[in-house]
Amino acid sequence: MDRPDCPAPPDADVRRAVRPVICYPDDTLPDPDLAALTAARQDAVKVAETLVPPRQGRCWDVRAGQFFRITCVGGAQVGDLNLWSAADPSERFYSGKTRALHGTHLTTGDRMWSGFPQLRPMATIVADTLGWYGFDGDGGSVHDVIGTRCDPYTHRLLAGDDYHHCCHSNLTRALAAHLGRDPREVEPLVHDVLNVFMCTGFTRDSGQYFMKASPVRPGDYIEFYAEIDLIGGLSACPGGDCGAEHSSDTAACHPLLVEVFDAGRVARPQPQPSPYRWPSVSPG
Repeated sequence: MDRPDCPAPPDADVRRAVRPVICYPDDTLPDPDLAALTAARQDAVKVAETLVPPRQGRCWDVRAGQFFRITCVGGAQVGDLNLWSAADPSERFYSGKTRALHGTHLTTGDRMWSGFPQLRPMATIVADTLGWYGFDGDGGSVHDVIGTRCDPYTHRLLAGDDYHHCCHSNLTRALAAHLGRDPREVEPLVHDVLNVFMCTGFTRDSGQYFMKASPVRPGDYIEFYAEIDLIGGLSACPGGDCGAEHSSDTAACHPLLVEVFDAGRVARPQPQPSPYRWPSVSPG
């Protein structure tokens, strides 16, 4: 769309027609080997579960080689998922690089990658009952890595008051309780998320981030294989299905169920941190 204060040059259409180039071709990424994970999953038995109450957050432990499933129960509900390395929680999910490698929305076969300097797979999606949704006519899809997480700071900026059940707050409290530390101490470890079950996209005219009512229904789930020992954190978003608003007490909200399954064996070796090393002498 042309802006009246910035008239288009004569060759505007030619410039816009330049062919796009994929920034990170994914044909050299490690194969997720879903066949091996599917075989391991058949032998897995449930060993733990965590029920995340509405408008709250919870953390759980999951060892490398185990599977964890997030299920919609009770009613349509979205959740904000964080992952941390159990060995060192400063190694955490990197939504931006995951987005660059796999796209704006994740599904079966995609991975959740950790940040620098490790940059390794933390979990691989092995099942997604909403995989049928694809992209709708508005450009929306589910399980996004484009949104951040609702937080009390942005809420204060836009609404002018304080709300304490934002997903950022929920995840901070949950991680603090799990680690036995003060919430203000662990807050910097809470980071951008995988928005599980959330239906989102960008408007075509203004490029604004939008949400719409999630297509999730009770019984739908997304399941992951833990590539390394993890702490998982999930907030049952105060926006419910996010069809109207978030960060409020007006939406109908429901719990989310997290189940951990153990196959009694590890399907493959744990991925190692990136072998990249800084040069001993800085270039230039």
